[in-house]
Amino acid sequence: MADFLLDLSNASRSYLDTLDKKPFRQVTSKMLDLMKNPYPNDSILLKGQNRKLHRVDIGEHRIVYSVSNNVVMIENIDKRNDGAVYRF
Repeated sequence: MADFLLDLSNASRSYLDTLDKKPFRQVTSKMLDLMKNPYPNDSILLKGQNRKLHRVDIGEHRIVYSVSNNVVMIENIDKRNDGAVYRF
């Protein structure tokens, strides 16, 4: 399987800027893993969306993303227990 490209939304980039070193490493490591396999075993398809969005958990954070035309688009990153991750 070919590697996928990675694209981040402005909200995702802004959130990454707020993270400390350890969570930053965890989240960026998971994003790089998604480039190799955008549908890992811990990925969950979100229901009730007009487009196919997936979610993965990393420590205290969630990544919401979509996959289209060999591009993994990181739609949002936020705290795991905060419903704001689904509002964008």
